Amino acid sequence: MSYVREPVLQPVPIESLRPTQITVGMREVEEKRKRLRKQKPQKIGSFIGHHMIPIVLGPKKRHYVIDHHHLSLALHKEGLRDVLVTVVLDLSALDLDAFWTVLDHKSLVYPFDAQGRRRDFADIPKTVMQLKDDPFRSLAGELRRAGGFAKDKRKAVEEDFSAAMERALRLARSEEAEYLPGWCGPKADA
Repeated sequence: MSYVREPVLQPVPIESLRPTQITVGMREVEEKRKRLRKQKPQKIGSFIGHHMIPIVLGPKKRHYVIDHHHLSLALHKEGLRDVLVTVVLDLSALDLDAFWTVLDHKSLVYPFDAQGRRRDFADIPKTVMQLKDDPFRSLAGELRRAGGFAKDKRKAVEEDFSAAMERALRLARSEEAEYLPGWCGPKADA
């Protein structure tokens, strides 16, 4: 599925961005804040211009963030008021129920809480400032940065999900992973 991305060249207030998930890893947000602080003040505008927030236009032309939730929150916590967004999909003609259904079918919403339980779409916060902490999201981010997995392997997973799942399960059950939280131990195949 391809999307047409249309940059919105007028800044959009971060406070008006609506998330499509319930949680973020707050340690991840803090890491992004540290990296933002290392930017030279004269370069921050360029950085933001290269990191536009992808959104779906929803009912009432509201901006729903579909990626970069951590960055949006980090920018807000660093005192920035506005960001540039990229419109990935315009669903503003839909009513709210149809909107969430379409996002769900396109895997553009993640309505799971910090305990991994699926929640109602109404439980998704109305602003990025209301996102809840899920420490496992931070763990996943740190694991990716340490080389534990690459976020860019999506294509390989989509092309052969079963093979990717088999390999991931084999690695997760390996003795090399025994120090990781949630390790279930080696398990013989039935």
